Amino acid sequence: MKEKPANAEAVGRGTGENGFEIVSPTVFHFGAFRFFFFSREEPRRHVHVRSPEGEAKFWLEPDIELAFSRGLSRKDLTELENIVKDRADGIILHWNKYFRS
Repeated sequence: MKEKPANAEAVGRGTGENGFEIVSPTVFHFGAFRFFFFSREEPRRHVHVRSPEGEAKFWLEPDIELAFSRGLSRKDLTELENIVKDRADGIILHWNKYFRS
């Protein structure tokens, strides 16, 4: 699969239930998958992944593990978990940089 780097145009925006703006900065794309964070969510480090077929959330600590998924095949989830493991240091670096501001 071909990787596409994150850029400023790849930021989703919306409004949450509490009326606060929700921003979802993209960390990177890998094939059809977008890896991103939601702002104003829980403090435990994690990354969301979305594609046209479905979505998943992976915890980054204390260990990398699947938190939930919807619509993705077991094959996709295994591939995504491997990508998250391979990129964990970079994802955490993005997390720290984004949530420090």
